[in-house]
Amino acid sequence: RHFDGWSASAVLVCLVILGPIAALLATAFGDSGGLWGHLVSTVLPRYVANTLGLMAGVGVLATLFGVSTAWVVTRHDFAGRRVFEWMLLLPAAIPAYIIAYTYTDFLEYAGPVQSALRDLFGWQRPSDYWFPEIRSLGGAMLVMASVLYPYIYMVTRIAFRLTPASLFEIAIVHRKSQFWSVGLPLARPAITAGLALVLMEVVSDFGTVEYFAVETITLGIFNVWLGMNNIVAAAQISLFGFVFILGLLGLELYARSRQRYSGGTRKQAALMPSRPSGRGQMACIGVCMVPLLTGFVIPVGVLLKFVLAGSIGAQFKPVAGAVFTSVGMALAAAAIIVALSTLIVIAATYRGSAFVRNLAVAASTGYAVPGTMLSIGVLIFAGLVDRSWSGLVGDQRATLFLGGAGVLMMAYLVRFQAVGYGAMMSGIRRLPDNMMSASRVLGHGFAASLKRVVMPLLAGSMLAGGLLVFVDVMKELPITLLLRPFDFETLATYTYQYAKDEMLEEAALPALMIVAAGLVPVILMNRMLRRTG
Repeated sequence: RHFDGWSASAVLVCLVILGPIAALLATAFGDSGGLWGHLVSTVLPRYVANTLGLMAGVGVLATLFGVSTAWVVTRHDFAGRRVFEWMLLLPAAIPAYIIAYTYTDFLEYAGPVQSALRDLFGWQRPSDYWFPEIRSLGGAMLVMASVLYPYIYMVTRIAFRLTPASLFEIAIVHRKSQFWSVGLPLARPAITAGLALVLMEVVSDFGTVEYFAVETITLGIFNVWLGMNNIVAAAQISLFGFVFILGLLGLELYARSRQRYSGGTRKQAALMPSRPSGRGQMACIGVCMVPLLTGFVIPVGVLLKFVLAGSIGAQFKPVAGAVFTSVGMALAAAAIIVALSTLIVIAATYRGSAFVRNLAVAASTGYAVPGTMLSIGVLIFAGLVDRSWSGLVGDQRATLFLGGAGVLMMAYLVRFQAVGYGAMMSGIRRLPDNMMSASRVLGHGFAASLKRVVMPLLAGSMLAGGLLVFVDVMKELPITLLLRPFDFETLATYTYQYAKDEMLEEAALPALMIVAAGLVPVILMNRMLRRTG
């Protein structure tokens, strides 16, 4: 295919998206003034150990929650099964940092749990009893696993549903365990892919580990950059963190490459879920209730308690500015990202060569880069662009990105372009391969064919991608916290500032707004899972 304007535009956009990542890598090879050697000999081993420990703990708990609930709702028919199918996705609507704030209030010494225990057993002082500390590595494992297990639950539930009924029947005939002999082995690639996504979120998390004072690589980048004012050393820690990211990306790609099954051409009849006994029914409900309570019911209940204790109107007034800023930035980011993703996907599919297609895939990897790492690269790249622009126009004060919301929008583009790209690629793959050719044969040009044939069919994918980007931008904390202009508050930063100062009452309403926005992808995920049944 010849290199035309469509391909050139797509390549330019992809290079801009990849620019911050390249700037981060280039900066990491600079001179940190000897600080890197000091970090390696002092705090870096602790950062790595805490990161690995957090990944291991969250991975085990999230896998336990996700696989057990997926198996129960797929293979057993119990009271409330249909309700639990979609409710188990609800924790995905809550950012991990919000659940960290709520559980700290819920489980601290003056909180309702310890107060009830002291009243019940007559304890008077902290020395009278022992209670686990929520602000710890173990507490971070629990709260993060409670909101991240839906990644594993979703893909595992699909894998269980797509497993042919004949294989379960063979296990029944031979008196083998359906779960251990059939369900789990065939779902292992899907579980691994979901686990890789969970662990990438763990590595990327900032709000939870910062609030719980768990020194991970992500928090170390933040401390070195802002605390020691050394962006080169922060970039070097980021480069070290890329080892984790690349390993997890490789794990996910490996798992996806193994998701193959070859069966007969005859459509398989669905195997009816088994009806457990009374105790079995209670066990199934208990398996579903534990992650749902810890990941959604308790944190939302804590937030609602604070909101309903006062006047909602009075609480909304100070946060109104943050609401308008969040919605405005999220809408602008969604429109820009979907438009550019549509351009990239159309150019790569209909006009671009293999180089353009590979570059488009590479540009969609920014979602795997933690926000603190990405912020360094975006800031360096934006500074380079601004210096080039000011030299071009002959005015040192002229800027395009720095000093305003432009640098923040660039960071959103790099981080969340993968979401828009994935939605648009999914939509365009559902179109017949010869649709564009048929339109061209009928006398329509390429632009006219796009306008009259392709774009109307992609409207649903554009809307879905835009909604997902909107929600992700609304929840984003580290990028916004690091790159926002002065006097710029979003719901995420507003919640963070007050919760960090132990003023959860002030943070409850904006936190609930973020949760409400997060219900959008939950609804989309549930509709997708319904179609697999």
